[in-house]
Amino acid sequence: MKFRNLFITGTDTGIGKTTVLSAIVAAIHRQGWRVGVLKPVETGCYPGPDGRVLPHDAAQLQYFSQCQLDLRSICPVALTEPLAPLVAARREGVCIDINRIAEAHAAVAAAHDLTCIEGAGGLLVPIAPGVTFADLAARLDALVVVVVGSKLGAINHALLTIRYAQSVGLRVLGYVVNFLTAEADVAALTNVDVLAEWCGPPLGVIPYLGVVAMTGECRQRLADAAEAHIRMNELLVPC
Repeated sequence: MKFRNLFITGTDTGIGKTTVLSAIVAAIHRQGWRVGVLKPVETGCYPGPDGRVLPHDAAQLQYFSQCQLDLRSICPVALTEPLAPLVAARREGVCIDINRIAEAHAAVAAAHDLTCIEGAGGLLVPIAPGVTFADLAARLDALVVVVVGSKLGAINHALLTIRYAQSVGLRVLGYVVNFLTAEADVAALTNVDVLAEWCGPPLGVIPYLGVVAMTGECRQRLADAAEAHIRMNELLVPC
């Protein structure tokens, strides 16, 4: 059975997209589905043991999804500086080819029941001249899931992200509120109810998940968290 692509975006950088998606794909794989992951572009990469640039977020998604494709297929563009993809690529003399990303996606999707694509930063982060992650989500015909980092400013960022996505014709499947610290302040705690008032009920509210390590115990812990706190059945939309 084939399910619609999911495009996971965020209200900002550093709000836990990779952690939330790791939990989601671990849970879906545990349900018996073949989950493919794609990190089209990753910046801020550093050399791995073999000296080649290692896209850490892509490696984490590969581990938690148990996707069997090689890392270069999962992350076709890995750049070293922690900048917007367009900027990092220009500084490294790289031209990011959206057609190449689309081909990488097609290869992942062909081998799996569901493909989850993680952006970088938010929807309007530029990838290549004239192309943002919103454009890529549309190109890949993906349903958008917004990860909202629960902190001061999250309400504005969430509304801007969701309403922009809808205004350009993207289908927003829903949003997930992610707590960023163990000790939440008043802003973080009150965000959940206010967001529900303005955006409808969330797909889930994830408590702070702590340090994520690529171990079997952590994969089980994250899968448990996703099943406990996210309406997982709503993420599986048949084609």
